[in-house]
Amino acid sequence: MASYVQKILSRDETITYQAKISVWSLAPLIVLGFFFLFLWGIGVIFFIAAYLKYISTELAITNKRVIAKFGFISRRTVEIKLSKVESMQVEQGILGRIFNFGSLVVAGAGTPQAPIPGISDPITFRTKFMETQEDAEAAAKVAA
Repeated sequence: MASYVQKILSRDETITYQAKISVWSLAPLIVLGFFFLFLWGIGVIFFIAAYLKYISTELAITNKRVIAKFGFISRRTVEIKLSKVESMQVEQGILGRIFNFGSLVVAGAGTPQAPIPGISDPITFRTKFMETQEDAEAAAKVAA
């Protein structure tokens, strides 16, 4: 079965980088799962919630846009064209720095800030985004 990102690619659009949500960002759910596991098995619900959040979050950069999809049954997406992104901020707390996870805040022209929480290795994601954006701008100049 194709992923959400693969299903929505437009003509001549290719994925340049994909990221995953960090398992460390799911630590509160996992800890609650262990804590409540011995209480009538309620902890299994927390484990399932963490697993579903992990498998249902998709993060990608294509040669045309940034795509983030959250949710298993209900879906929330963030899709911003590369040319419309004005800034991409990385937010990492102490644990995020230690375990290499954090949140990205994407701000675009005419688009409110779009947070992408719990991403694994957010610095690499931002770097790949900047490279892809520069490549797209260079290709647009050559075409013009």
